[in-house]
Amino acid sequence: MSRINKNVVLALLTLTSSAFLLFQLYYYKHYLSTKNGAGLSKSKGSRIGFDSTQWRAVKKFIMLTSNQNVPVFLIDPLILELINKNFEQVKNTSQGSISQCTFFCVPRDFTAFALQYHLWKNEEGWFRIAENMGFQCLKIESKDPRLDGIDSLSGTEIPLHYICKLATHAIHLVVFHERSGNYLWHGHLRLKEHIDRKFVPFRKLQFGRYPGAFDRPELQQVTVDGLEVLIPKDPMHFVEEVPHSRFIECRYKEARAFFQQYLDDNTVEAMAFRKSAKELLQLAAKTLNKLGVPFWLSSGTCLGWYRQCNIIPYSKDVDLGIFIQDYKSDIILAFQDAGLPLKHKFGKVEDSLELSFQGKDDVKLDIFFFYEETDHMWNGGTQAKTGKKFKYLFPKFTLCWTEFVDMKVHVPCETLEYIEANYGKKQQGA
Repeated sequence: MSRINKNVVLALLTLTSSAFLLFQLYYYKHYLSTKNGAGLSKSKGSRIGFDSTQWRAVKKFIMLTSNQNVPVFLIDPLILELINKNFEQVKNTSQGSISQCTFFCVPRDFTAFALQYHLWKNEEGWFRIAENMGFQCLKIESKDPRLDGIDSLSGTEIPLHYICKLATHAIHLVVFHERSGNYLWHGHLRLKEHIDRKFVPFRKLQFGRYPGAFDRPELQQVTVDGLEVLIPKDPMHFVEEVPHSRFIECRYKEARAFFQQYLDDNTVEAMAFRKSAKELLQLAAKTLNKLGVPFWLSSGTCLGWYRQCNIIPYSKDVDLGIFIQDYKSDIILAFQDAGLPLKHKFGKVEDSLELSFQGKDDVKLDIFFFYEETDHMWNGGTQAKTGKKFKYLFPKFTLCWTEFVDMKVHVPCETLEYIEANYGKKQQGA
């Protein structure tokens, strides 16, 4: 009996030991190894993600631009959004203190940077150096649209885009040119016939589908994934500009042809009016921008931009359009505070609102509010003398940036259709 008990006890001890051993193995595999692994990954000398193609391409590009004094800053919307969401982390990070690649290792085909062309002092040679570093580079050039109205310079080409590929990742360097309205402009990326369409997935580029205009950003240097880069001080303002950045040029060649057929009015009176109208437009833009109210050139002012790239000297006023949903109740007070007293107010916010302010030298500012329907837009008009009301219909339109009298302002992208709805089909050419 005592012998049987002894065997049972031995069996129980063996079973207990085996169970404990299995528990130790399970505990080590599922808890301690994970814990120790996490500790190792965060310890100094172990870095996660820094072997990615994206990070290595960005690192080499930053080395290149830094060594060659190429004035670039990061404009990639995806990366800027991530930086903005984690800005405290980025701001408090020093170079070399990062253990995990968070931003530049995000899967994507391109990383976009902007080149400040007006600050670039050493253009020659960097292209060759980039290729010596392992990049395959493509340069996109085109005629400078600002010179279209000058015969002797209209064929001058300027760089618009560079695309430098390292392995499977490409850097899209968007060339930003300084414009007279104190803003930055980039051109359309048009592929010439000899360019290999398979060089990179061009359709995925976020810049270059059309020319773009941006406010000149204030820049700051930060450390992102261990790399020192310049970014806009307000990243989200830049990101929000991107989908609304489309730019259209004034039609310089057509304007020159117009003045060959119809002589420009260069009388003292005409020059004085244009000066006063420009100052009034600048003051109106400053007032509306301060209110956060978007606007565009409308009526005769829009016609002048489209037809002759200038203010029509006999128009006697400045015309702006505003969507009624952007109306603000303090708009009249804001203009009065700016020194522009209200001259007329027609209609009401819910129907045919129109405001008119008196500028200096008898130049008037007219603001037309536009209402959107299912398939068209409209604005109301009222005759000052008779009080008779009119309703003007417009096809739906979107807004583009342009340059007018040294200012960055909006016009309807579908300008011709807009003008024809306003004046008929003959006025845009005569």
